[in-house]
Amino acid sequence: MRLDKFLKVSRIIKRRTVAKGAANSERVLVNNNVAKPSKEIKEGDIITIEYFKRKLVVKVLEVKENVKAQDADKMYEVLEMNSSDD
Repeated sequence: MRLDKFLKVSRIIKRRTVAKGAANSERVLVNNNVAKPSKEIKEGDIITIEYFKRKLVVKVLEVKENVKAQDADKMYEVLEMNSSDD
């Protein structure tokens, strides 16, 4: 599954266009490499998102095309979440 679609389906980012924009701005890393929106995501990948003074690091647990909202958080495990206030 594409990175931008995974971020939307898992509800990490609410809209696919926002996910695509974040990736195009080099704010999304997959396994510590800058990732384009079309990057294929697989189980075990580590996704790092730095957006709006926040950093979120998640590990992909499963990749599904369609998920109910209440099950979306089962697609990933949060490894690190913080926000830097200047």
